[in-house]
Amino acid sequence: MENTTEVTQFILLGLTKDTNLRVPLIMMFMLIYAINAIGNLGMITLIILDTRLHTPMYFFLSNLSLIDFCYSTAVFPTAMAGLLIGDKVISYNACVAQMFFFAVFVTGEVYILAAMAFDRYAAVCKPLHYTTIMTTGVCACLATVCYVAGFLNGSIQVGEAFSVTFCSNNVVHHFFCDVPAVMSLSCSDKHFGEMVLLYVDTFNVFSSLLVIFVSYIFIFISLLKMRSSAGYQKAVSTCASHVTAITIFFGTLMFMYLQPGSSHSMDTDKMASVFYTLVIPMLNPIVYSLRNKEVKNAIKKLGEKAKLSLGL
Repeated sequence: MENTTEVTQFILLGLTKDTNLRVPLIMMFMLIYAINAIGNLGMITLIILDTRLHTPMYFFLSNLSLIDFCYSTAVFPTAMAGLLIGDKVISYNACVAQMFFFAVFVTGEVYILAAMAFDRYAAVCKPLHYTTIMTTGVCACLATVCYVAGFLNGSIQVGEAFSVTFCSNNVVHHFFCDVPAVMSLSCSDKHFGEMVLLYVDTFNVFSSLLVIFVSYIFIFISLLKMRSSAGYQKAVSTCASHVTAITIFFGTLMFMYLQPGSSHSMDTDKMASVFYTLVIPMLNPIVYSLRNKEVKNAIKKLGEKAKLSLGL
């Protein structure tokens, strides 16, 4: 390819040039990533170990936790390398790989949130038929579709981003290889590629939002008809966490990607990227699960087992 002969590596500018912010940023990133890893991997482990959590809702939560951990991990090493040792050089192939895996898991999250909305619709609106609707096969198929959509979108994102010609400029105004930041370096006509990516991103976001919106319309109607206060409170509790996470995630995502590349402000994009690549994955276990009584009981049960095994 023409661009591989012209550019063999990229230079990431990182978050900031202010050396006074280096130590605070390192400490903040390390803390956020530690909470992210403990929260998401701990949630997956808890769901696997506790048979009471072997339900469709927690199956999708475990997949969400896996996706959150993976896409933050795709970004974290380069962000920390730039801050710790000042190594801001990333090879062409490493940049391609980082962009691909990041796109795969972010797209997977978009669709897993839609699958979770459908699950909540089935639980609230069709409680008597829930076990026959959300069977193991249906859950596995929905999760597979989410990952397949992620791989397809990752391939399209990388294909369009690196189909352009890169000339002498290889300085990426970002702390990781994000699509808008890399495409802005092109010295060839990138209008067609930008439009393709805009349409693909729009389809991914709005198709999943359509599923979420329709599901919650039916959920809202069912809530209005509920006579049991306990059932109403439980439905509202599980749905409120989901709606909160959807609002935060999709709001940031649309701000980042549903605009032409020429409209991007890289400094603003970097701040938004920190939020959805590191902060949101850290918050999701709390927003979704740690407020849940079943999860709290499972944590207590696991803690008691650990004490008994240690003889405490």
